[in-house]
Formats: sequence, C-alpha cells, structure tokens
Amino acid sequence: MRNIYIVLIKAHTRLGSVARKITRYEYTHTAVSLNGSLTDFVSFSRRRHYMPFDAGFMHEKRDFYAFGKYTYFKAKVFRLNITDENFSEVMKFIRGCESDTELIFNLISMATMPVFHGINICKAYNCMSFTARILQLSGTKLSKPFYKYSIKDIDELLSDKCIFEGKVLRIPSLEYEEYMKKSPPFEYFKYGFRLSAELIRRMVMRK
Repeated sequence: MRNIYIVLIKAHTRLGSVARKITRYEYTHTAVSLNGSLTDFVSFSRRRHYMPFDAGFMHEKRDFYAFGKYTYFKAKVFRLNITDENFSEVMKFIRGCESDTELIFNLISMATMPVFHGINICKAYNCMSFTARILQLSGTKLSKPFYKYSIKDIDELLSDKCIFEGKVLRIPSLEYEEYMKKSPPFEYFKYGFRLSAELIRRMVMRK
C-alpha cells in the first residue's frame, strides 16, 4: 500500500480572489503530492506566476503558492492509502503528463465551470480534472466523469480522508526565481490567444 496526498490551496492570486467571490468557496487550486513532506506538487497550472496563459502540467513548490511577501498559504490535505497496483497507474499517468507535448491547459473548462460544470477537450486538463483523474486511477469511485469535478466536489468526495487544514509554511526552492520572472506584456496576449485558439480547434475537430 502507498500514500498519495490531495491538496486544496487557497491561492494568493488575483484570479484566486475573483474565483472566491464568484464561488463563495475559499480554495481555488488543487494539486497532488506523492509524499507527506508536501514540498513537491504536480498539477496543471501556470508555469510562470505573471503569465497565467503559459500553463500546463508542472511541478509546483511551496514558494509558488506563498510568493513575494507571503510566508504561508492555507491548504487542506487529504491522504489516500492506495494499492501498489493503483499507485503504479497513478505514476504511469504522471510520467505520461511529463512527456506528452500535446497536453495543454483546459482554460475553457475552468472558466466556464460554474455554468457548464466541466467540458472535456482532447488532451487538455486543468487542476480540477487532473486531480480527479488521479483520484479515478487511485481507485476512488467517482459518481460522474472526472472532468466535471470542481474543487468543492473533490473536497466533499474526500471529506473522511482529511488529515490537515491550516497554514503551510513557505520553503524556498531553486525554481522560485525562474517561476517569478516577469515577461513583456505582449507575451500575455500571445499565450492567451494561442491557448484559446488551440482549445477551440480541438473542440471543433471533436465534432
């Protein structure tokens, strides 16, 4: 048997603040950690703090969540004890995400989640659908398709597996400086246009 950890995060970002006002729910990001130290998280998220549209699969560190002036972030942690076979499936999926260059961030599903409750687009994930897919591979029974799970749904699904809720202290990482680099404003629009266009193309091709 092996442990994996599902982590809900109260993000210190403008988008996180907007999401909390819309959903009236405090956690706005979710990630998976493979060990109890909670120093490395895998998710689908922005690759650079100031460039939200440059997004996809990535490894995140604590100081990505508690950046700048922040010394901690609030989190809710769930521990899943899963079979070796299920753990192998989880790792196979994660390794595939690390190497598959066609995977992209499902911005459309994330942005429309409150209205459409999840849109499945070929080889596209966001933090919610990625975490729900991990749960599915871990042997957790889902009552609906994985891409329809919101962060609040994940919270409710794992309510009996919560082991911690509170402040998680910042730990400096070697990746922090690169993550926090600023880019010219035109890159913001370039990445936003490219991502949106590719998602729409995949939606049209599916039809």
